[in-house]
Amino acid sequence: MGVILSRRRPGDWRARRCVVVVMLLGAVALSACAQSSDGATSRRPGTPLDVVAAFYPLQFVAERVGGAFVRVTNLTPAGAEPHDVELGAKDLVRMRRADVVVYLADVSPAVDDAVGVAAKSRSLDVTDAARLVGGENADRHFWLDPLRLADVADAVASRLSEVEPSSTATFRANAAALRSDLERLDAQYVAGLADATCDSRELVTAHEAFGYLALRYGFEQRGVTGLAPDAEATASDLAATADFVTAQGVRAVYGETLASPAVSRVLASSTGAKWLVLDTLEGRTAGSPGDYLSAMRANLQTLRTGQGCT
Repeated sequence: MGVILSRRRPGDWRARRCVVVVMLLGAVALSACAQSSDGATSRRPGTPLDVVAAFYPLQFVAERVGGAFVRVTNLTPAGAEPHDVELGAKDLVRMRRADVVVYLADVSPAVDDAVGVAAKSRSLDVTDAARLVGGENADRHFWLDPLRLADVADAVASRLSEVEPSSTATFRANAAALRSDLERLDAQYVAGLADATCDSRELVTAHEAFGYLALRYGFEQRGVTGLAPDAEATASDLAATADFVTAQGVRAVYGETLASPAVSRVLASSTGAKWLVLDTLEGRTAGSPGDYLSAMRANLQTLRTGQGCT
């Protein structure tokens, strides 16, 4: 079944609803024999919980918190951005069979739609735990602040405990251990990016994906474009950002692992700034260094280079 579930334009809701219905009917036909009346799988005692995560940071948290008691599937393929993910029929079946679906609303339209029809009663939207800033148009990249990710880990532990009460102590202990790791990471960022050690507090990026990192560690973020990762930079966008780089003596312009380097490279070349790459951690690539903690430490070293920290 080759139907794709995705939401591309606000005006295509009728077509989207038809796609959802077709996929749901196919999912029911494929999986009805394995499911209870509410769509959830009847799990054998002693088997891991099936957890579906919308994208990588949520996968990392679910795996760390759940440990040996969970089996986690990531809906965002390697090399893809969660904003652009498209879900096939197998993904919808997987969501219907999951014990818990962990997602963040308004990041992936396809996942939002699928949760609504396939896993609403078994989903965990981490929006509240992430303490997003900015209301309806908030930056969603909360995981670039390790302490916000620790709060999300606590929320995941609570939800897993509801599903598997006998493992509550383990989930809580795992979440506490993860919080300790994230607090150590945060302390490394605070020390490594302190005002007294860095020449520049301006963080110039291709698009504004690093707002929570900037807020936590005292930078002023300036993106060539806004929050939308697929927004096209205009000549005036580039000119205004180039003027900012020159006026502020910015040392580096940052590209991103999952985005085209064209805009940030042009900006760096035209201003004489260094061109460096930061990982947004939304998804994994072939060159991604280890897990979330390793990738964040790699980002820290890149930032120390780009911001002139000693």
